[in-house]
Amino acid sequence: MKIFYGVHILSALCFVMLPGLCTAENVTSPSSPEAAISISPSDEEIQVAADMELEEPSTAMELLASLYPGKTSSPVSQEEEPMQLALANIPPPRTGKSEEPLETIADPLESINRAFFHFNDKFYFWVLKPAASGYKAVVPEDVRIGVNNFFSNVTTPIRFVNCLLQANFICGGTELFRFIINSTFGLGGFLDPAKTEFHVEKADKDFGQTLGVYGMKPILYINWPILGPSTLRETIGFMGDLSFDPRTYLGFYYAIAAYVNTGGWVLDKVNETSLAIGEYEDFKKSALDPYVALKDAYYQYRQNKINKNDRP
Repeated sequence: MKIFYGVHILSALCFVMLPGLCTAENVTSPSSPEAAISISPSDEEIQVAADMELEEPSTAMELLASLYPGKTSSPVSQEEEPMQLALANIPPPRTGKSEEPLETIADPLESINRAFFHFNDKFYFWVLKPAASGYKAVVPEDVRIGVNNFFSNVTTPIRFVNCLLQANFICGGTELFRFIINSTFGLGGFLDPAKTEFHVEKADKDFGQTLGVYGMKPILYINWPILGPSTLRETIGFMGDLSFDPRTYLGFYYAIAAYVNTGGWVLDKVNETSLAIGEYEDFKKSALDPYVALKDAYYQYRQNKINKNDRP
C-alpha cells in the first residue's frame, strides 16, 4: 500500500515538474540580450555543458560566451558607447577614383631640355644675377622702371598687331592710345601717364597667344638656352613677334645699329632681372624638381593667357 502511494506521489511530482523540464532550455527569452548568439555551438560543446550538470541556463550561456568571445549581442556599456559611435562615423574607404591629374605638356626632348635648364640656371647665378645686382646698386629704381617703360612702349606694335589678329579691336585701340600718350606726355615712353593718369593698362598680347586662340596646340616643350622655357607654338610665335618688333628692322638695315639693338636687348634683360631679383630663387627653393615645376608653371601660364581671350 505504501508502495502504491509512493508511486502516486512520484507520478504527481513528475507531472508538476514536466513543464519546467520541457521549457528549461528556453528560460531565457529570445528578447533577452544574453540569448542572442550569432553562431551555434557544436554537439561536443553542448555535451560538455550537459555533463557539468549546470543548475541554471545562464551558467551555460557564460560558458558559451567564454568559448566564443564577441559572438553574443550583449548591450554596449556607457564607457564603450563613444568608441562604438566613433567607429560607426568613420567614412568608408575611397573607391580608388583619384583626382584628375594636372594637365601637362609632352616633353620628348627632356634630356636636352634639362641640360639647357641647368645651363640657364648657371647663367642666371653666374652672369645675369651679378650683372643685374651691380646694375641695381648703381641705377635708382625710378630710372630702372623708366627704362622698362621705354622698352614696353617700343614694343607696342607687337601687342597692337596681335590685338587685331585676335579680332579684339578694343584692345588694339587701347594700345594705340597708350602709345600716343606715353610717346608724347611720357617723354618718349619713359613715363606711363596712360596708366597713372588715365588708368589704361597694357594689353599682354603676343603671336604665340594668337596661334593658341586660333586653336594651335603647344605640341611639345622646349627649353632654349638663355631665352628659357617655351613650346613649339611659342617658338613660332616668338619668330612672328620679331617681325613686328621695330628693333628687328633697326638691326637688319644698319650694321652699326645691330650692336645697339643687341645692347638694347641685353639692357632690357638685365634691367628686367634687376626688378625681379629673388623671385627665381624663391621659386627654386619651393620646388622638389625645379625643372618640372618650371615646365608646368610655364605651360599653365600660357594656357591661362589663351583661355581668357574670346576666340574670334
